[in-house]
Amino acid sequence: MSISFTKAITNQLQQEIAAIESKIITEKKKKDKAQSKINQLQRDMKLSQSHSDLSSKMSRINKLNEEIKNNDRMQADLSKQLASKKTSLKQQQAKQPLQEE
Repeated sequence: MSISFTKAITNQLQQEIAAIESKIITEKKKKDKAQSKINQLQRDMKLSQSHSDLSSKMSRINKLNEEIKNNDRMQADLSKQLASKKTSLKQQQAKQPLQEE
């Protein structure tokens, strides 16, 4: 394999790693936002007096909890992808010095 080909693969892996890290941060922000909405709804529930209002807030909390579960799954998948890409990058970087000789 030529040096330029290995460098191209390395650059592509670095870009993919950066993209995955960005997605992880975005997903983390979404989770934090959903959690803060749940906390706000729980505070509001203490002030609610009508049954329909409580019911709608409970439904919204359940929906947000489901969103958080999906978000956790997505973060786990992204973390696996990230680990895989980092491993591939290390392997490619290990090949580079050998090819430059």
